[in-house]
Amino acid sequence: MNDAMGMPQTAVVVGGTSDIARAVLRTLVARRLRRIVLVGRDELGLAAAAKELQALGTVEVDTITFDVTDTDQLPAVVRDSSTRLGQVDLVLVAAGVLGDQARDESDPEAVARVLATNFTGTAAVMTAFATVLRRQGHGRMVVLSSVAGVRVRRANYVYGASKAGLDGFALGMAEALRGSGAALMIVRPGWVATRMTEGLDPAPFATTPEAVAADVVAGMERSTPVVWSPRPLRFVFAVLRLLPAALWRRLPG
Repeated sequence: MNDAMGMPQTAVVVGGTSDIARAVLRTLVARRLRRIVLVGRDELGLAAAAKELQALGTVEVDTITFDVTDTDQLPAVVRDSSTRLGQVDLVLVAAGVLGDQARDESDPEAVARVLATNFTGTAAVMTAFATVLRRQGHGRMVVLSSVAGVRVRRANYVYGASKAGLDGFALGMAEALRGSGAALMIVRPGWVATRMTEGLDPAPFATTPEAVAADVVAGMERSTPVVWSPRPLRFVFAVLRLLPAALWRRLPG
């Protein structure tokens, strides 16, 4: 069960090799987190992440190899991870790919792959684990969205659209979970210095996985429904949402 500060003892992480997810887990292990199931498609990456976490102290870490687009295997993954943990306090949804906008926008298969990984496959995972949390009557789902989905831009519209879909789905699911004892928190990071963004020019308000993790944990303590990281982006996008299309197009990519 989550403690009085909202900190979990058990967690399933879908996208277990994500730099942000790993930073969140390192922070939570320093608190009360003791049992973790890492789920992802990179078997070697999962093993490395598990080793890193186990080195932090008395924490049990299992791994399950799974691609979020493989919905046929999803029931078994949910059942297996839930059985290993007993009670699921936290479901951290961090699966995602950035893609290559210049190449992907003219490649139907690449577009489908980005959308399936970032939105449709991830939404299926969220639906399956939401059933577990409802049945328990407690637990929290934390979904890593992105400011790229708040208002989709020409420069990265494939990725942005996938995150817009995920963000909207998560907002709806948060409402659907009301009264069940379970909750959902959406995290909207800006540009984060990770392996996924390596080689790209930082955007304004660029941040780090550790800073995002600190915002996530603070949001869990306060039961914040939507976390912006860094926080000033909330006010920046309140303005950007209202910009006329002609001005929006002129912003640097």
